[in-house]
Amino acid sequence: MLQQLYSDLIKQDVKPFLSKCGFSKKSLNFYKVTDSLIYMFNFQKSSGNSADNVMFYVNCGIYAAELAQLQSREILTAPKEAECHFRARIGGIVKSVPDRFAITHDTNMDELRKTLLSGLEEVIHFFDTMTSARSIVDYYTSGPFLHLGEESFHLLLQSNDVVAAKNYLKALQEKYGTEQRWSIFENKYNAIFNKYGVEFDKL
Repeated sequence: MLQQLYSDLIKQDVKPFLSKCGFSKKSLNFYKVTDSLIYMFNFQKSSGNSADNVMFYVNCGIYAAELAQLQSREILTAPKEAECHFRARIGGIVKSVPDRFAITHDTNMDELRKTLLSGLEEVIHFFDTMTSARSIVDYYTSGPFLHLGEESFHLLLQSNDVVAAKNYLKALQEKYGTEQRWSIFENKYNAIFNKYGVEFDKL
């Protein structure tokens, strides 16, 4: 019964809404393909579901062929969420939306539908601001996050943006430099800077 409510939600609400926004469905993934990026939503059912409780997550991803090339990986046309370069749960992008939705016998489906669709709409607005591999890199370097660090340095140094690369390195050093594992990252990054003939500023 609740399982049916979930299926109907995807079929009657999510699919038409995302189709209108240019996404096409492939199993539990919805994809929108542009020249440089693939945007995706993934609906993931929780493993702890029962007859009285159907829980699901909405994962959001952006895949960039340019970053896949830097990783020397094959270019994918329908990447899985785990293969995307940008990854976040819907609640990580839209603070007013939960990471996990639950359908129980007491759930107000109209409310859930409204929250979910408005969350998807907000994520699409966010996707609209991410227009290239560089946008993804800028997102993670502004963190600064270690995620995509190597690819980010390649992309920045390849396009000769030495200032951005050095700022990112400095920010990472400040955030992670005292951690034991930092030397592993430092060696990797040092090799990338050497490859492009750029001086590597050690801590």
